[in-house]
Amino acid sequence: MWQQTLITLRAKPRGFHLVTDELLAGLPELQACRVGLLHLWLQHTSASLTINENADPAVRRDFERFFNRLIPQGTADYEHNDEGLDDLPAHFKASVLGCQLSLPVTAGRLALGTWQGVYLGEHRDHGGARKVLATLYGEGA
Repeated sequence: MWQQTLITLRAKPRGFHLVTDELLAGLPELQACRVGLLHLWLQHTSASLTINENADPAVRRDFERFFNRLIPQGTADYEHNDEGLDDLPAHFKASVLGCQLSLPVTAGRLALGTWQGVYLGEHRDHGGARKVLATLYGEGA
């Protein structure tokens, strides 16, 4: 079974956001997959996908503070600022974290650990809606 779906995530403010449920809502076909892989590809260069803590929102706030210290905004050293001071720092953060994930599917569910969830890292002040191309490959129930 192969299934490919383009999922549009709602616009979010700058920061890290748990989007597992939003992704799953766009993939009802996943429930029919006994065993397989879900590949998620974020079609943007100024946002990212990663897996981390799904329970304590402080983790997401700490992620934002850490990456803002690691890659500061507003430095005169950046040449690429066509879309504002957050432009190049957003590209850097997206490259560090990445734009894709491959997740195992077991018995119609993502085989995430107890405390794992999918984060969207929104690295722009006004990034807008984000598109994720979800490709599911597996065996049906």
